[in-house]
Amino acid sequence: MPGISLDVTSHELNVDSTFKPIRQKRRKLGPERSQAVNAEVDRLLEAESIREVKYPEWLANPVVVKKKNGKWRVCVDFTDLNKACPKDGFPLPHIDRLVEATAGHKLLSFMDAFSGYNQIRMHHEDQEKTAFII
Repeated sequence: MPGISLDVTSHELNVDSTFKPIRQKRRKLGPERSQAVNAEVDRLLEAESIREVKYPEWLANPVVVKKKNGKWRVCVDFTDLNKACPKDGFPLPHIDRLVEATAGHKLLSFMDAFSGYNQIRMHHEDQEKTAFII
């Protein structure tokens, strides 16, 4: 979500300091999948949602899956990084409870919890932990 200040919202990772950073080995993609990854990377670079990182400590592979409509969905395999973060004991409540809880407030988030994903900017200190191979 470009244009939203990091003071308003940012995503912070709670990485356990006892975990050693993991760099996944590069998995080769077929030509069609590789094209889909390159197109998605170009789109995210243009939107300034991602940036190039030279020497990351954590490194993950992209995962490309064909959607029902025939297009490709590009995700990143953050399995190792997820293992290094403790589980949240308080998961998000159902959307109807969130909407009811907003009654009487001045602000309402336009985020949809049921969308595929939303690009919330990472906290500056955690940005390089989410590097991926292209």
